[in-house]
Amino acid sequence: MRHMLSRGPGEAVSTVIIGAGIAMLVQPFSLTLYTWSFPVILAGAFAFLVTSHFPD
Repeated sequence: MRHMLSRGPGEAVSTVIIGAGIAMLVQPFSLTLYTWSFPVILAGAFAFLVTSHFPD
């Protein structure tokens, strides 16, 4: 349980989610992906904010 609440893995997953949202934002193929890009970036930023307060 202690490993699940550590900062490292949570921040890494949050960073990947933010990166996926940015990739969705700049792709020219699908309007659906573009539409969902901002909520994905926002969810990743919120997750990063929460996990950055976890202990090392």
